[in-house]
Amino acid sequence: MRLIGAVKAGAVGFGAMPLSIEGRPEEARAVATVHAALDAGVTLIDTADSYHWHAGETGHNERLIARALAAYGPADVLVATKGGRGRPGDGSWTVDGDPRHLRRACEASLRRLGVEAIGLYQLHKPDPAVPFAESVGALRDLLDEGKIRMAGISNVDTGQIRQAAAILGGRLASVQNRFSPAAPEGIRELRLCAELGIAFLPWSPLGGISRSALDAGAAAPGPGAFHEVAAERGVSPQRVCLAWHLALAPNVIPIPGATRPASIRDSAAAADLVLTSGELARLP
Repeated sequence: MRLIGAVKAGAVGFGAMPLSIEGRPEEARAVATVHAALDAGVTLIDTADSYHWHAGETGHNERLIARALAAYGPADVLVATKGGRGRPGDGSWTVDGDPRHLRRACEASLRRLGVEAIGLYQLHKPDPAVPFAESVGALRDLLDEGKIRMAGISNVDTGQIRQAAAILGGRLASVQNRFSPAAPEGIRELRLCAELGIAFLPWSPLGGISRSALDAGAAAPGPGAFHEVAAERGVSPQRVCLAWHLALAPNVIPIPGATRPASIRDSAAAADLVLTSGELARLP
């Protein structure tokens, strides 16, 4: 278990985006994947109002998660959602960090999730057209009003982390950034979060270790090492990669995606895989 604010969460979370975007599975398999995550001990599910495929279905992923949780029954789970991005339906992404939009988005997410307060609400991405302080100020107001229990930010740099922490008066609970063997530059933000006691939630944490990357000799640092350690341990390279994330700092909670129950079960098992110092030395 690890901490997000004062809330304990399983060391590996679940990024639910693949259940709703392009190529998404049928709902029965999507729900089965959510249930498999809960059965495997996952207690953090990450979603967003913009996780959908077609135009006119904003909140698809949030509604799916709400239905899956209702069908599962009582569960100790933290649902984290995000506001501030949109999808017109043509494959592109938009950004809207206007405080008025964030308030409307949060209230809509509350209705879709069927909760009185959102466990963790995150600014999806800074909007270059809106002062960052104004966007984070909207999160502060939502916290003060009790509509969200914790606030987080995503896709930010170290300066924005420090600024958000100050605006929120020490109540910044999490940072969700891209970080993986293929995107190691996020280590600066990870280390700052560890210093400040803020949970760091790597999205796309498995980037750079696929078999295709290995075969192509990809630029990602050392993809073969994950496969080598995995073969020696008799586990998947994905599990080794997530265990590597967990070994970096105690505030790291990776949120791998999945569209099949078997995939999220394998990912969740990384919480029990402790890599040796020798194995870690071989990894990036």
